[in-house]
Amino acid sequence: MEKRLDLMKEGKYALGALQGLGMHLAKSSLPQQLLHLLYYRVSQINGCAYCLDMHAKDLLEEGENAQRLFVMAAWRDTPFFSDKERAALAWAEAVTKLSHGEVPQTVYDEAAIHFNTQQMIDLTLATIAINSYNRLNISFPPVVGGYVPGMFAPKAEAAV
Repeated sequence: MEKRLDLMKEGKYALGALQGLGMHLAKSSLPQQLLHLLYYRVSQINGCAYCLDMHAKDLLEEGENAQRLFVMAAWRDTPFFSDKERAALAWAEAVTKLSHGEVPQTVYDEAAIHFNTQQMIDLTLATIAINSYNRLNISFPPVVGGYVPGMFAPKAEAAV
């Protein structure tokens, strides 16, 4: 595919708005590994090759079991995810797909068992953030494969 524009250069200031979400999430009580699982799954749904490459590398760097990544698209049918992870993945999928105009009550109820109010908000913000990055990268595709783990990691101490 022909390069459309350099989002990192030409969209630098616009990306700053999304980076604020990343800084907030870096300070949240949600484990970064869980957030990366969520980012990976949403990126699968959206077909964002750049984000899949990025989050797979970050997860593997953090010690994630590769087998879980191999079966992520069918996570419901495997024994490899905890109930808390399943609740987070179901929440992220429901927020991403919005096929019925709302997140089903059953998905909310299950997530609310595992996450407090602030964590529910942060799971939703994380889903919003990765959906935004997916859509930007699909619209203006960067070269896939050159990501180095941690390259874009927000610095929690920089957050306000």
